[in-house]
Amino acid sequence: MAAADNGASHRPVLVELFTSEGCSSCPPADDLLARIDAQKRVAGTPVVVLSEHVTYWDRPEWHDPYALDSVTSRQQDYGTRFHLDSVYTPQALVDGEAQMTGSDAAALLRAIAQAAASPGIDLSIQDAQLSGNEVHFKVGLPSGAPAPANTAITAALADDSAQAAVSGGENAGHTLRYVAVVRVMKEMGKSALAGQPLELKASGAAKSGPLRLVVFATDRKSGHVIGVAEQTLNR
Repeated sequence: MAAADNGASHRPVLVELFTSEGCSSCPPADDLLARIDAQKRVAGTPVVVLSEHVTYWDRPEWHDPYALDSVTSRQQDYGTRFHLDSVYTPQALVDGEAQMTGSDAAALLRAIAQAAASPGIDLSIQDAQLSGNEVHFKVGLPSGAPAPANTAITAALADDSAQAAVSGGENAGHTLRYVAVVRVMKEMGKSALAGQPLELKASGAAKSGPLRLVVFATDRKSGHVIGVAEQTLNR
């Protein structure tokens, strides 16, 4: 992957990767997501990433330890919106506007650039406090900015990084590494932009190491992400 930072300033863009430890095509996409995450910016655009593990690769004798039913449902919703015959891994979504194979770096970089050029809102995370695997926080907009109509606020708590020796599926015997592994994702309610205290708990999150809190705003009509913010929470 190569994308020079030209110094331009753009709004942050959200990249979601639907992946699974059971999928042999997924490790290259996981690695691409990690490289984008390490850069933090692509051609001047801040990028926030989420690794979302689906459940449909699981088998009775083996389960992806990071897989969530809610993530599988989220991907199915995307599949319906994009009129796909079926969902698949690895699949990347950029701001809910474009989808592509998660290992297709060229398509992913083009979609990031296009999303950065579209209108959005300046979302912020405020007063975040972590206790164990539970975080209390607020979501804000610039002072005086009105909350857009028909906006949904979603928050995710993710392990900053993870490593797993895979015992089943197509990657059995391999050690895989991930970044920003979602452990819980939840829509926060209509009044989330009103500055009210919010909370999110990830019961399955790692017992130690940083967690990432990612908050994003979605236009309910189009499904497009119009603003995203993240904060790393150290323990």
